[in-house]
Amino acid sequence: MQRHVVLVAALLLFLSLLGCESDPQNTGPQYGSNPVSTEISVYRFAVHPLHNPAKLIESYQPLIDYLNANLKGGQLKLEASRNYADFEKKYQAREPAFLLPNPWQSLQAIQSGYRVIAMAGDPLDFKGVFIIRKDSGITRPADLKGQTVSYPSPTALAACIMPQYFLYEHGIDINREITNTYVGSQESAIDNVYLKKSVAGVTWPPPWRAYQKSHPVEAAALKVAWETGPLINNSVMVRDDIPAAIQAQVQTMLIRLNETEEGRAILSGMETALFTPAVDQDYDVVRPFIARFERNVRKVETP
Repeated sequence: MQRHVVLVAALLLFLSLLGCESDPQNTGPQYGSNPVSTEISVYRFAVHPLHNPAKLIESYQPLIDYLNANLKGGQLKLEASRNYADFEKKYQAREPAFLLPNPWQSLQAIQSGYRVIAMAGDPLDFKGVFIIRKDSGITRPADLKGQTVSYPSPTALAACIMPQYFLYEHGIDINREITNTYVGSQESAIDNVYLKKSVAGVTWPPPWRAYQKSHPVEAAALKVAWETGPLINNSVMVRDDIPAAIQAQVQTMLIRLNETEEGRAILSGMETALFTPAVDQDYDVVRPFIARFERNVRKVETP
């Protein structure tokens, strides 16, 4: 009887040791009640109204496609806006993850929790240009007195604020001596001149170059009358809660875009020379200019 008990105890000990030595890691299929998530985060990339929405998507979608083909951990979605006010409401509400705003909007977006990661284009290309009809008879800024001038928006820096300061420096009171009309987009500002709804329209070089390519007949009837001096070009900004890895990848790809033939073709389609590194402090140069403008001409926020 005692021998029988010993054998049973030995058998139980052997079985327990087998259980202890089993591999705790299951290398076979894993099962569970919840499926494994394959969802990829999508980040909105909003560009201010350089063109009408259809033209902007045509120009900038190749950039977004290129970034998405190389971006790990997320995807970008291009977003156009109907007008400047619509775009500005978006970053004030912190809706897009990435922005491409003008320099004045960059200062505003910093206050909403965005930071600059790059500059888009050559700073010397950021200037206002006055477009007139070749048959207008306009030869000097003073000829605009009593006439209508069209702009994309009262907050368009190169295509409104800088040109209105140019007129102020040439002795024109833009609040009393001319009629300012804000038409929503760069192309509309130019079209208004061609259609003789305004005697001059204000834009800046990239939209004017694009207009000459897409509307050669209309552009042939127009010419540049005057240019303002340059300032600093548009920025690329990111919201402060976007993962650092996503920020770094987008910044690096933008800055290196001009190093390849594919990248240079994308830049050409956007009428942009290159992207360069930039930070918030680079845009401090805009503050004294805006201060002078508001002191001598008008408040930026109101037409």
